[in-house]
Amino acid sequence: MPTETHPLLKDWNALLTRCGATADPAPYGRDLLERWAEPQRRYHTTAHLAAVLGHVDGLAGHAEDPDAVRLAAWFHDAVYRSDRSENEERSARLALRALRDAGLAEELTAEVARLVRLTVTHRPEPGDGNGEVLCDADLAVLGGPPQAYAAYAAAVREEYGFVPEDAFRAGRAAVLRQLLDLPALYRTPEARERFDAQARVNLAAELDTLGGS
Repeated sequence: MPTETHPLLKDWNALLTRCGATADPAPYGRDLLERWAEPQRRYHTTAHLAAVLGHVDGLAGHAEDPDAVRLAAWFHDAVYRSDRSENEERSARLALRALRDAGLAEELTAEVARLVRLTVTHRPEPGDGNGEVLCDADLAVLGGPPQAYAAYAAAVREEYGFVPEDAFRAGRAAVLRQLLDLPALYRTPEARERFDAQARVNLAAELDTLGGS
């Protein structure tokens, strides 16, 4: 879908305007949508962006600044290459450049970059409402119905199509065990109630298929 007519662009324009942009928000939104639509992506697509934004809206009451979280959602995987390990850092730097250029306040811009970097570990500190909402929204896919989770897992495998099967299985199993070992998969009460139990079932089931249980 052309970025000029993408339904998310209207939401982006309203968000950036609401946050105090002094520049036309549309060019920044089009650039982000083009990034999210890059051909190497299979899971980290505009559909994932839309899903995360929807979950942020649902959890917004838990955040100190819901619009900062929404901005962070737009940027959190804006730079994504599955063969690189610094995607979150590069995405955070993109947020700093773009939001400063658009005229947003430095405090807000810095908060957005902090939140983007938090998605490396998904371990917000207790009381970090903004971080809790973003991380829960990003991990909500783990707690979806089994069919939806299977589609997510298959898309992740496609993004790592260049990795040999044995190496992928080992690496993916390590990621799943790391998630299962988190003190809490979800930090907001709403996300815990809605996603936690199914997420643990989904993660354990995938781990079993990988031979990593």
